[in-house]
Amino acid sequence: MDKSKKPFSPQHLLHNFDSKALTSKNNWPIVAGVIVGALILGILSGFGGNMLTSNNSSKSTANGSGVNESPDDVESAGILDKETFKDDAEGVLKEGGFEGEGSFHLERPGGISQNVYMTSTTIDLSRFLDKKVRVWGATFEAEKAGWLMDVGYIEVIK
Repeated sequence: MDKSKKPFSPQHLLHNFDSKALTSKNNWPIVAGVIVGALILGILSGFGGNMLTSNNSSKSTANGSGVNESPDDVESAGILDKETFKDDAEGVLKEGGFEGEGSFHLERPGGISQNVYMTSTTIDLSRFLDKKVRVWGATFEAEKAGWLMDVGYIEVIK
C-alpha cells in the first residue's frame, strides 16, 4: 500500500454552507415560482383528468354498452349480479303496483295471483313497458302483494 496517500475521511465530503446564501431575500422569487408552478400543474392535471373521465362516463347508457341507443333499442339494463339478485322471473312488464307496493308488475300465466310486483333502485323499468322480459332481483317481504321484488337486471326476451 502506498503510504503517501492519506486515509479516507468523511470530513472531505462534508462542506459548510453559507447560511446567508440560504436565507437571502433574493431566493424568494424562485421559491414562490416553484410553489405557484406546482399549484398550476396540480389544478390543470386534476381538471384534465376529470374531463377525460366525465367524457367516457357520459357515453355509456343504462346497459353499460357505451353506445347511445334509443329507448326502444335497449335489450338489457342493470347489474347482473346473481349473488345480490338471486331471484328471477319472466313475463310482460306492465305499469302499476298492488295497493301501494311496487311501481310495476310482471303479468305471468296463471292470472293476477302469479304477478310479480316490482320496483328498482338501479333501472328505469319504464323503458321496458309492454315487452316480454326476464328480471333478476331481490325479493322483499310484502304486506299485500304476493311477490315484491327489487329488480337489479332486466333483459328483453325475443
